[in-house]
Amino acid sequence: MDAYHRMESVFSDSGARGPKVVALGGGHGLYASLSALKILTRNVTAVVTVADDGGSSGRLRKEFGVLPPGDLRMALSALCDDSEWGQTWRDVLQYRFSSAGDLNGHSLGNLLITGLWDLLGDDPVTGLDWVGRLLNTKGRVVPMASVPLQIEADASVRGSRKTIHGQVSVAKSNARIDRIRIIPPNPAVAQEALDAIGDADLIFFGPGSWYTSVIPHLLVPQLRAALTASKAKKILVLNLSDDAETQSMSAADLVRIFRDTAPGVKLDAVLADRGATAHPDRLQNEAQLCNASLYCRNVADPRNPVRHDPLYLAAAYREIAFNFRSCARGGD
Repeated sequence: MDAYHRMESVFSDSGARGPKVVALGGGHGLYASLSALKILTRNVTAVVTVADDGGSSGRLRKEFGVLPPGDLRMALSALCDDSEWGQTWRDVLQYRFSSAGDLNGHSLGNLLITGLWDLLGDDPVTGLDWVGRLLNTKGRVVPMASVPLQIEADASVRGSRKTIHGQVSVAKSNARIDRIRIIPPNPAVAQEALDAIGDADLIFFGPGSWYTSVIPHLLVPQLRAALTASKAKKILVLNLSDDAETQSMSAADLVRIFRDTAPGVKLDAVLADRGATAHPDRLQNEAQLCNASLYCRNVADPRNPVRHDPLYLAAAYREIAFNFRSCARGGD
């Protein structure tokens, strides 16, 4: 039995499909987390950010008024079946046109999702489910809100205060972000997202761009209320390196930002890469303030240290979940 299938069997005592897991985020960080989680369970629901306003997603959002499909497409691709069928359709979904015409830069998957939404009407989840069936995904992908969101940030730039508008502008601002907000401030949320959170055994936040992929979920009132009420064990997964949004911030700062944004969402574990953890005492202290256990493990890809390795990440997720079960059973 190879490493992949050994890892896939570790949750056999949680039922044929594995524990019910929700992963919140967007972009490459969520892709890495979902790639790890699908090794462990087929009961994954990805709740995905819908604030992107750049690139192919931004163009489709502006032209058709739809949710930006790019992060949703990536989540579907991450959860695809590992057969030749699933892998081939994943590659089709991720294919990006390069030309001198209007299709330049568009992802084929973005166009497919937008076309399905136009064909099927106002329910975005149904269109995503159809793409999931095409890829035979090991789980489900739903948007974090039913309408496109805009992100605004209060930031400090060279000593002066300014407001930055839009996800792409925030992500590339190289400013010190003090606070973010979403517009509209109380968007509608798909019932499928709320149901998944309510039924979950485990909920994962991150990794990903902190202010534009992770924190926005906590700003949606219905999502925050569902996360606060959820009895699931909650795990915060930290980034491997700084990005333009969190320059000069430590891993401890990321935990503090999460706690300050949603103090009612109680964490049970914080996962950080052992090699990327500066100031471990500060990080330990922030985890304790959340009443969470800190796990420092090797989860980076040795060939590309700024990206997570799905097998390493899955091993860490499995260890954390196993410890939760052991505690629930009284340590037997």
